[in-house]
Amino acid sequence: MRDSNIAFFFRGHNILEYKSPEDHLDIDTFSKTLAYAYLYKSYGKTLDEIKTDDITISIVREAKPAGLFRYFREHGCSVSTRYSGIYYIEGPFPFPIQIITTRQLDKKSHTWLNALSSKLDKRDIRNLLDLICMMTEKTDREMAGSVLEVSIGANNHIVEELMGDDLMFETLMEIMEPRINEIRKIDREAALLEGRRVGQREGRKEGIQGAIEMLRNLQFNDDEIKSEIMRQYGLTEDEAASFFLVV
Repeated sequence: MRDSNIAFFFRGHNILEYKSPEDHLDIDTFSKTLAYAYLYKSYGKTLDEIKTDDITISIVREAKPAGLFRYFREHGCSVSTRYSGIYYIEGPFPFPIQIITTRQLDKKSHTWLNALSSKLDKRDIRNLLDLICMMTEKTDREMAGSVLEVSIGANNHIVEELMGDDLMFETLMEIMEPRINEIRKIDREAALLEGRRVGQREGRKEGIQGAIEMLRNLQFNDDEIKSEIMRQYGLTEDEAASFFLVV
């Protein structure tokens, strides 16, 4: 990833939030994105494993959020820009934050950030896949995979088109597999954490049942769920199996 602004801004963990043209971007939606970053940090395996200063937030939308920028300035936050369409927010926030307006970007200078637009077509996705396949650095591929994930989410109609092209779809799945696994891991940990919280309030049995239900809703199969609750709650296989008779 050689876009200078990406190299300048991105770090080890990069939260990307895409807003469609119909979505509002006001202080409340901004605060939700900030909360996602805090939640992501809390999922480290050990205390402070994910460092605050290793997380960035990028919010992407088509048009400039003039109302939000006005709010920032009225409340002592600064909004600056080094590149057309890329705004850096400085204030009482622990993470570096940028807001990207794809309508204002220079398409030649910012190939990857332009990929965050909701107006891509199959040819654009093909070009992205070709660029990613030529990358050799692990960090570059991880960052590119994050951008590709947002691009696909913003242009999900293209996935149906790609399914008709076996080679392109296979390449896409190969590139996205690490990111998909990471998302499933975060979802799994969130479900188990919520189960423990329910258990503290209502009892251990109810907490385990709640975790099973949440994991099923996240499309984990019963064998995966059984292994997780055995690990998390110290259950034997028979004890774990008994919960699947009542959930």
